[in-house]
Amino acid sequence: MHRQNNNRGRKCRMNPDEKEDRECAPPQAESSPAGGSDREHDETQAENPEASRMKRAAAKHLIERYYHQLTEGCGDGGCSNVGCASSPGFLRTDNNAAAVRSLELYKAGAPLCDPHPSKKGTTSAHVESSALAAAAAAARGGRRGAEACGNSRVNHRDGGHFVREDFKDVSFLTEDKVYEILALCAAKDDYSPLIRVIGRVFSSAEGLVASFRRTTPPTKEELKSLQGKDEDKDEDEKEVEDQMEEDPPASSSLSHVAGGEGGGGGPTGADEQPWADEVSVDAEAVRRVYARLLSNERVEAAFLNALVYLSPNVECDLTYHNVYSRDPHYLNLFVIVMENSNLHSPEYLEIALPQFCKAMSKLPLAALAKLARLWSRQGAASLRRMLETFQQLITYKVISHEFGGRNLVNDDEAVVGATRCLKILYYADVLGGEVDTGHNEEPDDEPVPESSELTLHELLGEERRNKKGPRVDPLETELGVRASDCRRPLVPFEEFVNEPLNEVLEMDKDYTFFKVETENKFSFMTCPFILNAVTKNLGLYYDNRIRMYSERRITVLYSLVQGQQLNPYLRLKVRRDHIIDDALVRLEMIAMENPADLKKQLYVEFEGEQGVDEGGVSKEFFQLVVEEIFNVDIGMFTYDETTKLFWFNPSSLENEGQYTLIGIVLGLAIYNNCILDVHFPMVVYRKLMGKKGTLRDLADSNPVLFQSLTELLSYEGSVEEDMMITFQISQTDLFGNPLMHDLRENGDQIPVTNDNRKEFVAQYADYVLNRTVEKQFKAFRRGFHMVTNESPLKYLFRPEEIELLICGSRNLDFLALEETTEYDGGYNRDSRIIKEFWETLHSFGDDQKRLFLQFTTGTDRAPVGGLGKLKMIIAKNGPDTERLPTSHTCFNVLLLPEYGTVEKLRERLLKAITYAKGFGML
Repeated sequence: MHRQNNNRGRKCRMNPDEKEDRECAPPQAESSPAGGSDREHDETQAENPEASRMKRAAAKHLIERYYHQLTEGCGDGGCSNVGCASSPGFLRTDNNAAAVRSLELYKAGAPLCDPHPSKKGTTSAHVESSALAAAAAAARGGRRGAEACGNSRVNHRDGGHFVREDFKDVSFLTEDKVYEILALCAAKDDYSPLIRVIGRVFSSAEGLVASFRRTTPPTKEELKSLQGKDEDKDEDEKEVEDQMEEDPPASSSLSHVAGGEGGGGGPTGADEQPWADEVSVDAEAVRRVYARLLSNERVEAAFLNALVYLSPNVECDLTYHNVYSRDPHYLNLFVIVMENSNLHSPEYLEIALPQFCKAMSKLPLAALAKLARLWSRQGAASLRRMLETFQQLITYKVISHEFGGRNLVNDDEAVVGATRCLKILYYADVLGGEVDTGHNEEPDDEPVPESSELTLHELLGEERRNKKGPRVDPLETELGVRASDCRRPLVPFEEFVNEPLNEVLEMDKDYTFFKVETENKFSFMTCPFILNAVTKNLGLYYDNRIRMYSERRITVLYSLVQGQQLNPYLRLKVRRDHIIDDALVRLEMIAMENPADLKKQLYVEFEGEQGVDEGGVSKEFFQLVVEEIFNVDIGMFTYDETTKLFWFNPSSLENEGQYTLIGIVLGLAIYNNCILDVHFPMVVYRKLMGKKGTLRDLADSNPVLFQSLTELLSYEGSVEEDMMITFQISQTDLFGNPLMHDLRENGDQIPVTNDNRKEFVAQYADYVLNRTVEKQFKAFRRGFHMVTNESPLKYLFRPEEIELLICGSRNLDFLALEETTEYDGGYNRDSRIIKEFWETLHSFGDDQKRLFLQFTTGTDRAPVGGLGKLKMIIAKNGPDTERLPTSHTCFNVLLLPEYGTVEKLRERLLKAITYAKGFGML
């Protein structure tokens, strides 16, 4: 056990009526674990077994409180209790010594100090809590102690006043028990007993875990498994239990599953579902109970107050006692609480829900996976309700606080806790949707070559962190599913994005926390589903730039140590008329000699031109290369006039090296933050993420074939007799000659029937999307990974976001561009020439607008997030003149003379954007 700084000052196992407990209990209860003499103890146990059991549980509870008082303190820096870690003169010890000391304090009846006011939360909120005091008093002093407090259970009228029944023996709840108490309360129009029971059970982890169990008994295998887990207790806890001479506590997994006081038995034991994925709580019963009770305002307040006191205790259980490993049914608690449909209300958002989210985030990995599997089976409506609850908490905390460089949102425990809980729902969303965990591409046969600079990295103490590739989320590994496996989630992924959070997130700081992987600082990049594409792209930009600077630094050191020529950039000098030959030959040499050079910053120079590459020259280079490569006359790709998309030509005469170099170009474009005008179907990006193409991918890549195959699957007649097709299909080569291919051995002899048509369709789609282009695509993917293999690209982005990252946005909103454009050199938003400029630009057609973007920024595509993220600058370039407008594409700057008339402005601008080509020095 380790004491965390952010837990300092919290007093674990808080009980709202602890002080009242201690005043009500007789002196013997404080001085002896047994609560009196052995004879009295035996009599009490014989008279009231329930009180004896509760006495043992309360004794253990007090020892835990002493332990946490010794290790954590009460939070009051001036505490005068010598047995509290918050006392100024307190000498701290190790955890084992603290455990022994807690036993001594318990036997001596030492005082327990109250939580510091700053740590209490809402200390006066639990108004209906006298039943908790009665239960604790009965536990410590037996029946006589409870009677001394005047809390004996009666049910009669005394002097015309109703003496309420407190149901002190109810330590857990079932649906029938709730309705029974509710009926009694309704008959007497007094709901205080129900409120007391809810306060007692819902503020107790043990009581809540035992409540609302399913009635199906456990199997022998389950009992044996649970008994094995029950034997794996911490040695410290065994020592405590031995000295207390207690039976296993009421919350032990075995006693719960066996029925006992928990009632209702254990998990369902359904044959079709592994027991490890089952939770023994009856969620439907919980929903019905909430529906009946939440309409009563006083009862609703009891749920709220109970959650305030429950959450810190649960956090302590999970942090220090490893309770889930001993009792898998502890997960019931979270299922029951999350079924409360009022968790998103303002009353919960302030204190109760943030504390509960923090407690839930302490669950071990296996428990998180189990919870994700459970919620994935509850349907979209239930998932969306919980999603909205966590999102509302995050939004409420973000807008109610001022976050910035000095006050990071990463330090807000409520936002961090809710985000971690949101991750459980995210994977539940993936699991509950249409998932394809098969159809995975095989890894490349040839691993990406390692850099020859690795030895120097090691000498400098900078061995690469991601040598084996980017990180993988542990929960993803535990569940065996990836976001790219999900074809259609239960709830759209876009609903997991929280825009207010993205607006206040300091991405440079967050990236640092992500890269260092510190345990003390949370990074939202570990939960990329909550970030929008713009924010994630910024994180990727930081990663790429830092890697570029690292490679540059290593190159400088090499030049000093080994006397090599200093070459800190990836330099490409090309001729416009031979751009493909020059670029691809140079990149091929680099890929063979030292692939690490591909991770240097790209620096392009056009022969015979004076432009200095600060980003704009590279943009034009990529555009020219893409135009040449995707020219259908070259034959590397085919073009579909219907879909306007390119696909790999299976009959291409080009070698694999050419496709490898195309992959390198795409990787370099991402790495250098350049947008490419490429038109691939979505299946290409899915395949880059490691998935194979299936029938569904034909919908956008080959819609005619997709329609034919889906009609074949839905055909109601006899496929064999009516269609007379076999497992042999026909394709055409580069010259239009037909080629026959057997989908199965001797396919021409195997007819397609109603029984085997699904196999035929699957084989057909696999052949078209995977097998025919296997050689070309593997080479293409290998080149792409040469640049991006160490990047968090695959970790942060889904396939559709990869397309947005490479191709930019297709939505050209020039109104958004006008809103974000800045002005320099004497121009402002109200200048005459500026108003005329925007009127002119808005009157252009789509093609002319794209030419303007190409002229000003170096690409005709909008960046991730749209034109509003472009940050264009219009600067004054002198008075009225015959000169054309010019631009600095590296910095998105338009140099605009102050033309005298709007007609001249339009004529000069059109001429500039239509005939722009090349770079020169101004």
